[in-house]
Amino acid sequence: MTDKKLVERNIPGMMNRSTRFAEVEHAENVGATLRRIAAYFARERAMVAAMLGVVVLGTLCGVYAPSLQSRAIDIIAGAATGQLAPAVLWMLLVYLLYSLCQLLQGLISARLSQRIVKRLRGELFGRIIDLPVRYLDAHSHGDVMSRMTNDIENISTTVSQSLPSLFSGVLTVLGTVAIMLVYCWQLALLSCVTVLLTLLATKLLSKNVRKFSRRRQMLLGQLNGAVEEMISGYRTVVAYNHQDATTREFCETSDSLTKAGIKTDVFSGVMGPVMNCIGNIGFVIIAAFGGYFAITGRISVGVISAFIVYAKQFSRPINEIAQIYGQLQTAIAGAERVFTVLDEAGEDMSGAELAADRGASVEFDHVNFSYLPGHPVLRDFSLRVPSGKKVALVGATGSGKTTVVNLLMRFYDLDSGAIRIDGQDIDGVARESLRRDVAIVLQDTVLFTDTVRNNLLYANEHATAEQLESAVDMSRCRDMISHLPQGYDTLLTSAGANISQGQRQLLAIARAFVADPRILILDEATSNVDTRTEKAIQSAMQRIMQGRTSIVIAHRLSTIRDSDLIVVLDQGRIVEQGSHEELLRRKGKYHELYMTQFAGFAT
Repeated sequence: MTDKKLVERNIPGMMNRSTRFAEVEHAENVGATLRRIAAYFARERAMVAAMLGVVVLGTLCGVYAPSLQSRAIDIIAGAATGQLAPAVLWMLLVYLLYSLCQLLQGLISARLSQRIVKRLRGELFGRIIDLPVRYLDAHSHGDVMSRMTNDIENISTTVSQSLPSLFSGVLTVLGTVAIMLVYCWQLALLSCVTVLLTLLATKLLSKNVRKFSRRRQMLLGQLNGAVEEMISGYRTVVAYNHQDATTREFCETSDSLTKAGIKTDVFSGVMGPVMNCIGNIGFVIIAAFGGYFAITGRISVGVISAFIVYAKQFSRPINEIAQIYGQLQTAIAGAERVFTVLDEAGEDMSGAELAADRGASVEFDHVNFSYLPGHPVLRDFSLRVPSGKKVALVGATGSGKTTVVNLLMRFYDLDSGAIRIDGQDIDGVARESLRRDVAIVLQDTVLFTDTVRNNLLYANEHATAEQLESAVDMSRCRDMISHLPQGYDTLLTSAGANISQGQRQLLAIARAFVADPRILILDEATSNVDTRTEKAIQSAMQRIMQGRTSIVIAHRLSTIRDSDLIVVLDQGRIVEQGSHEELLRRKGKYHELYMTQFAGFAT
């Protein structure tokens, strides 16, 4: 885990004063992360060299220009000999070159950042798509998405803005100090007093800004959460007459947020005037002592003018470097988080092909499995599903039904035991080959933002038009699809948000039919459709299941009465198995579940 600290940060043009200081993450292993980032820069050597060349040239022009201004003023004052016009023209050319370098710096750094981020984003997405299901189940989806979006964006911003500013700032400080010492070392040392004042003021003010900024962010999160909760649960709020209480709680949080926001803005708002005041003090010091040195003949009036420019030029990059520091830390921490995902082992796709010229009997042989060590989900689970038969798994929530499916699909690997398909241990079968012969319909329907046609073909992109039409007919989808605006070409937006949950379920079932699998898994496949549609789908399923090995997980026991075998699970073990009539006659666990649903027994 990374250690979060509050440090200064502000990207010029990207943040306002109130967000200058924010909570950022620190990487655990900065050195290793920087070396890996450097490897990406090494692939863009030409562009990096061009950017550094432009930065160096621009910095030299920025440092040299005030000297030309000093000479022009001395020529006007008569303290130096020469022609004024060539001096002014030469100064104009240097400033134009400086501006051109600034423009090229922005263009090159933007292109460099996008090339690096494109490569990094591609590698990260490629790794995420290959991660095992266990990883994605154990990690927050929001956290994984944040690495693809926020962390990558932080790296992009740093490469395009922070790094060039950092290089330019360091060179500017070194060059400015050197030339100031050459002109007048005494005045140079006096000018450094303002730097100390700047650092001291920044430290004192930023402490308060960070404190109130952190509180403001916390309260803002609470306020947004309260609003979201109120809107999503508005019917409940109104039903229980909680409008006044909800409003009162909102106002209390809002008042606290307002106070924290005012304090944050006050302290951050003071920062600018304080910095300007210190800068003006520096100008006064230069004017006073510079005037004295000019009177005594140590320097000219032009040198005083140059020192005023150099003093401003000297303090600006110091402030920028301090502000960029936080962004650099955030980017390095983000890069470390990205590299953590890249270092994860992908799902092992090696193995033999699943024999296609045999049946599809499934055997679970003394299987033991646990998601967390020491917390077994399946205990000595043994079951044989004959080829072409329909087996139903029933039991209370958490009994291990879905885990059986996860293991058969090799989403997870067994702790011990074996699973065989017609005697072939699936542990030695390539996952891709296994999943080609197994189709699954989950309770949580997943569709993609694409056309209805492409969503159906997702299971088998080489399916013919006849196969597609047959799957649609068997799943009772034809009437539903015909009423969509563009039929098969209707675009499903937001993963099917523009159709009902029941319609999404029908399409998911049709998609499984398109796959034409040897083994069919239905995990509460009709949980989101009405009773009439469910009966129609059940009839269709009877046809699609003929000749196929089918494993059905159901809570509605009415949907599995015709199963060849019903297996009752309890705490990861098989406690009963048999036909519907046999299990009812035994008056065991299945009888209890059945009577609870259909006889109105208390639960």
